[in-house]
Amino acid sequence: MKISFHGAARTVTGSKHIIHLKNGKKFLLDCGMFQGMGKETVDLNKDWGFEPSEITQVILSHAHIDHIGLLPKLVKDGFTGKIWCTPPTADLAKVLLLDSAHIQEADVKYGNRAREKDGRELLEPLYTEEDAQQVFPLFETLDYMEKRQIDDNVELLYTDCGHILGSAAVNLRIKEGAEETRITFSGDVGRYRDVILRSPDNFPQADVIILESTYGNSLHDLNTMAADQLLKEITSTCVEQKGKLVIPAFSLGRTQELLYLLNRLELENRLPDLNYYVDSPMSVQMTEIIKRHPECFNKRVRKLLEKDEDVFGFKGLHFIKDVEDSMKLNESKSPCVIISASGMAEAGRVKHHIKHVIDDAKNTILLVGYCEPNSLGGRLKDGARQVSIFGEQHEVRA
Repeated sequence: MKISFHGAARTVTGSKHIIHLKNGKKFLLDCGMFQGMGKETVDLNKDWGFEPSEITQVILSHAHIDHIGLLPKLVKDGFTGKIWCTPPTADLAKVLLLDSAHIQEADVKYGNRAREKDGRELLEPLYTEEDAQQVFPLFETLDYMEKRQIDDNVELLYTDCGHILGSAAVNLRIKEGAEETRITFSGDVGRYRDVILRSPDNFPQADVIILESTYGNSLHDLNTMAADQLLKEITSTCVEQKGKLVIPAFSLGRTQELLYLLNRLELENRLPDLNYYVDSPMSVQMTEIIKRHPECFNKRVRKLLEKDEDVFGFKGLHFIKDVEDSMKLNESKSPCVIISASGMAEAGRVKHHIKHVIDDAKNTILLVGYCEPNSLGGRLKDGARQVSIFGEQHEVRA
C-alpha cells in the first residue's frame, strides 16, 4: 500500500489524497477544488495528476468546496464509483456543488464576452450544473460511529471532527493479506466548545495519521461569540441611534451562530423589538439543512431544543430570497439588523448593504469572522478611512 498527495500539500486548498492498495484499487480521500486567482489555479483544477476512471471509491471528510469542489469534474472525466460521506455532508454538498457550478458558468460567460470581441478562443467552464447533478446519485451516506465494510479489504468509520455540520475524520482499517493497517485522515479539525456543534471526537488508534496543519503552530481562543456583545451593538446602533447594523457572515456556520445567539436573547426577554433580516439565499438554504440535523448539535443546544423547537428562530426574523426584497432593505430608513453573505464582505448582497450604510455614523458594520487582509472586510477591520465598493470611493463613517 502507498499514499499519494494531489492537493492540500504545502498549500491549503485542493484536498485530494489517494490510498493505493496492492490489488490495484485506489481510494480517493476528498476531491477538493484549488481556490485562488490566476492561471495557475485554473491549471491545477484542470490537471488531475491521476486517472479519474481508475479511482475505485471516494471518501469525503466534509462539504467545503476545497474538499468536494471537483467531484463534478471527477465524474465528468470518468469516475463511476461510490462517494461516501455523512448524511449532513450529502445534503450540504448538493447545494454547494450546484452553486459552485453556477459560479463556473457565470464566470466563463462573463470572460467570454471580451474574448469573443477580440476573436480569441472561448473558455469552457470547469463543469456545469448538469455535471454537478450527475454526482448526487453516487452518494452513499454513513452515520458517525457506524462501521461499514465498503470493500473486501476496507472498513470505514466516521468520527465527528466538529469543523462544520457533518464534518468527519475518516478512519480506515485496511487488510492486505496478513497485514492490517489503520489509517486516519483528519479532514479539517474544529474547535472545542463550539456555539452549536459538538467538540471533535478522539481518533481511534491508528498506524498512519494524515493530519491537517493549517493552524498547527498556534493556539486558538475558545470559539465563544458572546450574546452580550451582540446585544450591546444592537442596542447602541438600532435602539439608541436608530441606525442599521449590518453583519457580514458566512452562509454556513457563522450565520447560524448569530441566529442562535439572537434566539437566546429572546428567550431571556432581552432582544430589542426590531426587524432582523437574513438576506442571502444560500444562508437560508444552509439554515434549513442545519435544522434537519440536530444530531450534530452539542448538549447545550440539544437541551434547549427540549423547550424551543426552533433554536434559530425568534420574533422579528425574516429570511430574504428575492433580489427585489433585498433592494427594498437599502431603501428603508428603519433601524434593523441585516445578516448577509459573504463573510469577508467581498461579494454577495452584503456588499450592497455596506455601500448604503457606510457613509453614516449612526450605522454599524459588525465583522464577526476572519477576513482576508485584501478583502473589503479586511480593509474595514484594519481601520481604512476610505474604501472602494463597486468601483466607487466611500468615506468610512459607519
